[in-house]
Amino acid sequence: MKSATKRYLREFIYSMIAYVLTLIPSIIAVNSLKDYPFAPARVLVALTPVVPVAFMVYFFIRYLNNIDELQQRIQLLSIGFAAGTTGLLTFSYGFLENVGFPRLSLLWVFPIMILLWGLGQAFVSRRYQ
Repeated sequence: MKSATKRYLREFIYSMIAYVLTLIPSIIAVNSLKDYPFAPARVLVALTPVVPVAFMVYFFIRYLNNIDELQQRIQLLSIGFAAGTTGLLTFSYGFLENVGFPRLSLLWVFPIMILLWGLGQAFVSRRYQ
């Protein structure tokens, strides 16, 4: 495994641990402040888990800058597939909500995009083997 990949995986794992460690207390704190729906403190606490995710995005972009051109191409095609497919799926589901389908929380968009990026990466990588 190349050093850029090792470094990225290490940073990703640390960020994921930080995410979990901030998510659980954040949920507990937000639920304990239910009597104050729009209090600034409640908003800040609710957004606390976003900080480690922002670091994940930063580390990923730095990783993309440190990999070779073929790997960058694979990532570009995978991300393009994920973005386009996520857009198509959420756009289509928005129309289905108009005919009675249950509302889909925006919280699901990013995990769907990550899942599709992984699937796109597996598919595109096979093309270059």
